Amino acid sequence: MKKALVVQGGWKGHEPEEVSEIFRSLLTENGFEVEVSDTLEAFADAEKLNSLDLIVPVWTMGEITKELVKNVSEAVQKGVGLAGCHGGMCDAFRNNVDWQFMTGGQWVAHPGNDGVEYVVNIKHSSSPLVEGMADFAVKSEQYYLHVDPAVEVLATTRFPVVEGPHSLNKAVDMPVVWTKRWGVGRVYYCSLGHHADIVDMPQVKELMRRGFLWAAEGKEAAQGIVSGDSKYTGMGDSN
Repeated sequence: MKKALVVQGGWKGHEPEEVSEIFRSLLTENGFEVEVSDTLEAFADAEKLNSLDLIVPVWTMGEITKELVKNVSEAVQKGVGLAGCHGGMCDAFRNNVDWQFMTGGQWVAHPGNDGVEYVVNIKHSSSPLVEGMADFAVKSEQYYLHVDPAVEVLATTRFPVVEGPHSLNKAVDMPVVWTKRWGVGRVYYCSLGHHADIVDMPQVKELMRRGFLWAAEGKEAAQGIVSGDSKYTGMGDSN
């Protein structure tokens, strides 16, 4: 049985407890043994992190020590999957660039705030993660992110929908779902999920289910692959 750790907390506006319960249920239905923690100290036990198959952060606008990020980073570099959504993963720790480098992006704006109607465009490519899925509409926050150019984009949304200082730029397709590698570990992100009702949408739940499974399968797939220097920190100025 694969093991997953869900760590929830931070800003209450993103309903971390409710979102974590959806994720816990989804993972349990797919054969995971799931632990849910409400403290970042869950990242303190490096040996335990290395024994996991999947880490799921649900923690917005928090502060974290460099040591805790280092523990997560090294576990992912060795093959543990990392997967999450919305601000719970890519607006988790604004003051830690190591976290942002690992996850592949950082939220910077949501023009129009909550209640913007926009379309999520599925990018059919070599990835099986979105096979058979169709474009869909959502009414929520439309995330504008600064994104690692190394990610593989699986879904996008078109800006601008709402007027703002960005509107006079040309139209851009902003990544909504992506994957990337961190060492030999697999990283998966979906920018949807402002509230639990968005996470509970059938399309979003399916995106997250596929992402969780893909990220967790990376540990077994990585066996025998040399991950390089797991001691890498890369950003000595963070924190």
